[in-house]
Parts: sequence; structure tokens; C-alpha cells
Amino acid sequence: MERVTSILNRREPHFHTVAPESSVTDALQQMSCENVDYLVVINDDERFLGILSDHDITTKVIFGRKPLNKTSVREIMNTRLPVATTEDTVEKCMRTMRQHNVRFLPVFEGFNFRGVVSSDDIIHEVVENRLNIFDAEEDQSYTFA
Repeated sequence: MERVTSILNRREPHFHTVAPESSVTDALQQMSCENVDYLVVINDDERFLGILSDHDITTKVIFGRKPLNKTSVREIMNTRLPVATTEDTVEKCMRTMRQHNVRFLPVFEGFNFRGVVSSDDIIHEVVENRLNIFDAEEDQSYTFA
């Protein structure tokens, strides 16, 4: 199966990021404007700190009855995610996500952050590969000797 880098290579090298000091209100507005369901939390040195997802906001702020405008991203961001490396296969990422019940995996090459792979990315990759397999089988089934 393909390596996780195949997913990252198809994307723009731009990440949707937010500062840890930002308010959850600002983060939600940014997520809405950029039409994304997560933001990568980075510090001033461009170092990866965690991920803020729509799920984090819902479970930790809305259900926790915290004020959106007075809660910082740092307070609720997810820092305990499992990670993937650029050498991992898509299949291994899928198993890791399922094992840890997460939708996002930060991907690192050594200590350098390379991006995030989502469960949607994994599904898309698997479907694409499956379609290629079916297309190849279909082409072979009509070959007459």
C-alpha cells in the first residue's frame, strides 16, 4: 500500500494554523472561513504544538459550558494524539487511527512536522487504490487469448 507521503504530496504545502493564545471564538471563525474541521496549533517558532478540532471545541467548550471568547486554544487543543512518520503506510495510519479512535494524525519526518492526515484522507486513498485495482482487473477480464 502507498506511503502516507503520497497523501501529503497531493496537498498544498500550506497548513491551516492557529496560535495557542487565540480565543476559541477566533479559531471557530477561522475554521468556518477556511471551511476546515481542524487547525494545526503552532507557536511563534513555527513548532507544532497540537491540533484543535471541531470535536475538541464541542466536547471541551460547548458541553463544558466554557465561554468561547474567554477560552484559549491552548486550554483545549489536543496534544495527546498518536503520530505517524513519513515512512508509514496508509494502512498503518488507518490501524493507528482506529486503535486510538482519532480522526487526525500529525505526520513527522524525524522531529520535523510535515502535515496532518485525516480519516477522510485515508478513506479517499483507499477508495482510489481500490478503483485502480478494479480497473486493472476489469481490463484483464476482457483479454482473450
